[in-house]
Amino acid sequence: MGVAMEQLTVMVKTVSDFVWNNLLLWLLVGTGILFTLRTRFVQLRQLGRGFSQLLGGFSLKGAKAGKEGMSSFQALTTAIAAQVGTGNITGCATALYNGGPGAIFWMWLSAFFGMATIYGEAVLAQKFKTTDETGHVTGGPIYYIRARFPGAFGKALAGFFSVAIVFALGFTGNMVQANSISAAFDTAFGVPVPATGIFVAVVAAFIFLGGVGRIAAFTEKLVPVMSLFYMAGCLVILVLNRGALPEAIASIFVAAFQPKAILGGAAGITVREAMRYGVARGLFSNEAGMGSTPHAHALAKVDRPQDQGIIAMVGVFVDTFIVLTLTALVILTSGQLQAGVPGALEGTALAQAAFNQAFGAFGNAFVAVCMLFFAFSTIIGWYFFGETNVKALFGRRAVRGYAALVVVCIVIGSALKVDLVWNLSDLFNGLMVFPNLIALVFLSGVVARAAREDLDK
Repeated sequence: MGVAMEQLTVMVKTVSDFVWNNLLLWLLVGTGILFTLRTRFVQLRQLGRGFSQLLGGFSLKGAKAGKEGMSSFQALTTAIAAQVGTGNITGCATALYNGGPGAIFWMWLSAFFGMATIYGEAVLAQKFKTTDETGHVTGGPIYYIRARFPGAFGKALAGFFSVAIVFALGFTGNMVQANSISAAFDTAFGVPVPATGIFVAVVAAFIFLGGVGRIAAFTEKLVPVMSLFYMAGCLVILVLNRGALPEAIASIFVAAFQPKAILGGAAGITVREAMRYGVARGLFSNEAGMGSTPHAHALAKVDRPQDQGIIAMVGVFVDTFIVLTLTALVILTSGQLQAGVPGALEGTALAQAAFNQAFGAFGNAFVAVCMLFFAFSTIIGWYFFGETNVKALFGRRAVRGYAALVVVCIVIGSALKVDLVWNLSDLFNGLMVFPNLIALVFLSGVVARAAREDLDK
């Protein structure tokens, strides 16, 4: 049984790696370039306005979300709750180990194009949002896929997307998020894994059963607090390591095109590896083009679809250009990175070592608390995205059953060795992207017209 499970894990990982590295990597970047050109570089023209709208709507206690949707700020924090997750710590460290410092440059570049993609997703989510049988506002890729492809093909494509996202995020994805929390607390504080899993499941169930109102109220409070807490910790470390900061920044740009100039030849890292891991981990973290965050942006109460599109770009900017970049600089200035060296620290262990270098024993505790914030917020966001598709497929009556299954997955996932679950989550994540990208490309004209309205003013 153990051998069969190991073989299945390897097989799923092989398929997942092929889907991501040979297909989706280029399709996601290509879609971002298409939307950048068709919107005439909306991410450059409107990002400042997006931050102005964000600051104008900032609130830790906004109006209660309900049948009519939620505020634009609540929609953004719900999206960021899913975007800013364990990938901002573990994913960044993995990209640095496998791709070297140059991976961060390619991460930035993919995020730049991804901002145009997520603008398009939010615009379409707003334009094609609808109400369910009880009058609640709802929206997301399933609705704009059906709108663009009426008939049997559209239903099949939308149905495939919905099933994939429920499994990728609601079930397997939340299992690995719970596992990240329990592992971090076991390492830092010696808290028994089952106790952490049960605690996380109980709190999550309380939020799930409160519906969209409780989810919005939770994310609008947690996301600003957790982001500021993590950013403050990183900035303290960068002040302590300020002498190494100029060299760390320079290494990002030099290693993006000349890895050997920074790493030497022994690591075996080329420009291809730097590009591959930077782009892949960046897009996986900020979720631009994946079809997840439009479920939140569809519910925003805004005057025009492009108003939420502009706000959505802020989410990618915060996730990649701020949070991921701070993590990268902490690792690069710590002296703990040995990119490509077999047996060297990578992933979460590398991130923990970097924080320990500055904070001492407190480093493990800091990473554990941040893992709790990041992973738990992702659980809430991913649950909500899955719930939207469960309602679209089976109606509101199925929500309680879905919530119960997610809670069970959280408990089980916290205690599992999750290599297979991680790989399944990656695979379903990849599969759900295809129908979303097909719809985005065929609806790019709608997004282009919306972006031109602001230019014509």
